[in-house]
Amino acid sequence: MSDFSDVKLKGPWSVAEVVSFFERERSPLRLALNGSDGFPLVASLWFRYAEGALWCATHQESAVARRLAQDPRVAFEVSVNDPPYLGVRGQAAIERMPEAGGRELEALLKRYLGGTDSSLAQWLLSRAEEEVALRIRPKWITAWDFSDRMPSR
Repeated sequence: MSDFSDVKLKGPWSVAEVVSFFERERSPLRLALNGSDGFPLVASLWFRYAEGALWCATHQESAVARRLAQDPRVAFEVSVNDPPYLGVRGQAAIERMPEAGGRELEALLKRYLGGTDSSLAQWLLSRAEEEVALRIRPKWITAWDFSDRMPSR
C-alpha cells in the first residue's frame, strides 16, 4: 500500500480508507483528458489499485491512448452509482506502459469479470499485445462520503 506521502489528500477519509475504497469499488474509473480541440473528453475505464497507483488498460489505437501520448495530464473520479454517494476524485499524470498492457488487461478481466473464460475476455485477450497499461499516480485527491446525510436504497 502506498502512503501517498507526496499526494495532497482532502476530505473525510484517511489514506487507508481511500486505498480500501479503491480496492473494493468496481464502478469504472471516469477519466477526463484533454482533447485535441481544447475540449475535455471523458472515458470510463476498468481500474485496479496496486503498487501505490491506479491501473487501467486501453487499446494502443484508442482515442484515450492517442490523447494521453500528447498530454498525460488527467482528472479522474471513482464513485458509487447509488445513494448514499461517496467516492474519490483528483488530478494525476498518466504513464503509458505498452510492455505491461497484456498483463494489466488480464488483471482487469479477473477483477471485473471474475476470470478470463468468457467470450468477451477471450476476445480482448486475443489482442492483448495491442493493449497499453496506464499507471495513474495522483497529485491530489479528495474523498467525499454522504453516508451520514443520505439514506441507502
